[in-house]
Amino acid sequence: MANSLLPPEERNLTPDQVEALDKRRDLGHTFLVIACQFTVIATVLLLWVGQDLTYSPGWDHPMFYYFVLALVLVAVFGITGLILRRGTPRID
Repeated sequence: MANSLLPPEERNLTPDQVEALDKRRDLGHTFLVIACQFTVIATVLLLWVGQDLTYSPGWDHPMFYYFVLALVLVAVFGITGLILRRGTPRID
């Protein structure tokens, strides 16, 4: 009898499909961890962004650019990780 807690599309998977599903979810978890690490980096960069925007002349704002890059990476890795982790997690 199929496990009724699983979504219907995951109830009758072959062992190879289950392994591929686990690898996809593990990669999604890895991307979420990377997103959280870049969130910490962006938080630290936020300490310097105001000073950088105030005192750096012209278009020379390296901390601001690093901060924007960190936010973009958080968004990309976070959304990709959530998409890859969709579904019911395995129970160890």
